[in-house]
Amino acid sequence: MIDEKLEAIYSDIVRMNPGELEFHQATRDVLDSLGPVVARHPEFARHKIIQRICEPERQVIFRVPWQDDAGDVCINRGYRVEFNSALGPYKGGLRFHPSVTLGIVKFLGFEQIFKNALTGLPIGGAKGGSNFNPKGRSDDEIMRFCQSFMTELYRHVGEYTDVPAGDTGVGTREIGYLFGQYKRITNRYESGALTGKGTTWGGALVRTEATGYGTAFFLSEMLAARNDTLDGKACVVSGSGNVAIYAIEKLTQLGARVVACSDSDGVAHDPAGIDVELLKQVKEVERGRVSDYARRRPSATFEPRAVVWQISCDVAVPCATQNELTGRDAAMLVENGCVAVAEGANMPCSPEAVQIFQHAGIAFGPGKAANAGGVATSALEMQQNASRDSWTFDHTEQRLAEIMASIHETCWLVAEAYGAEGNYVVGANIAGFQRVAEAMIALGLV
Repeated sequence: MIDEKLEAIYSDIVRMNPGELEFHQATRDVLDSLGPVVARHPEFARHKIIQRICEPERQVIFRVPWQDDAGDVCINRGYRVEFNSALGPYKGGLRFHPSVTLGIVKFLGFEQIFKNALTGLPIGGAKGGSNFNPKGRSDDEIMRFCQSFMTELYRHVGEYTDVPAGDTGVGTREIGYLFGQYKRITNRYESGALTGKGTTWGGALVRTEATGYGTAFFLSEMLAARNDTLDGKACVVSGSGNVAIYAIEKLTQLGARVVACSDSDGVAHDPAGIDVELLKQVKEVERGRVSDYARRRPSATFEPRAVVWQISCDVAVPCATQNELTGRDAAMLVENGCVAVAEGANMPCSPEAVQIFQHAGIAFGPGKAANAGGVATSALEMQQNASRDSWTFDHTEQRLAEIMASIHETCWLVAEAYGAEGNYVVGANIAGFQRVAEAMIALGLV
């Protein structure tokens, strides 16, 4: 519930950003937590911090013309929303997917401000992408698209300005094409200008695994705070992309048994526990579907057009897309005995679902805290690039585990300080906001 003092601010946000429902949802989620903060820190209201933080510093929209393999000219739209740089250069991924709109990019960029602040690392918040769909495109088509995209974006990118990374539809292949074009145009081998690079040319070990691993680490911390562990817990993970695969891998390593994952076709249910290596083979090497996994795994079945949350579990990890887990799904999970939920994707639980989880006393880790491992490891990649260094997998994973434990502790302590013990939504929103707000005041009216 938004404090009455902040209602006018939220109304202005909706009025100034018509039709951008995901952005409205993201800002409301944060504003819901800030009433006590503004009461305790009147300087935030005096400096109009909330109004300033909800307005991007810069929004770039551009056309991306490219040619497909048949010789036809195609036109897509590109975006980069540089939201806030009070803590450091803009940092956030690029998403290539037909669902990408300005409102989606703004919601993701707004979330990124607080997620990045929670890591404790010197990075601001941004997001970008295009409505280009890489699915079914050849490597040459993707290269031509990426080169055209970077031909405009390069003006706004740099290790001290804005450091994009990958997101949905943008992996090491796409980052390679983007970085190659950046190098070609600028005549600089500026490794720190993008992250998510290949490990043979400036990338960091663990970056591929980081978001999924970090979500599992955060889950482990949440359960430890309740004197519980992941050992023996039945887990359900939505999605089967990068985040989901490595969340499954780390959950399994921590003693859990992941019994289901999904894609847009349906659900692979494997009561014996998902075989991570087979899933990687199907999804990463063969670029297949979870139905292919189920056909090759004797203990698994495939349920077309099913909802993964129907499967009974102790722990749920939504790793697919925004608002995928509804209030109805949340009620089903609660009824089936779920004790913890961590968001591996960005805002995958609807507001109604979050309320149901909190009312039921389930440990709920919001995305800006639980899935911050990806951007944290991107920042570690920036550190390695700046020092011309390369760290081992074990060292980087240990740093990631330490950062996720620190995020958990910060959320826990801040929530407690504001009378909301155990509420990670309140803790994450307030902790991230305060770090950015204090930096904005220190920097003056800029």
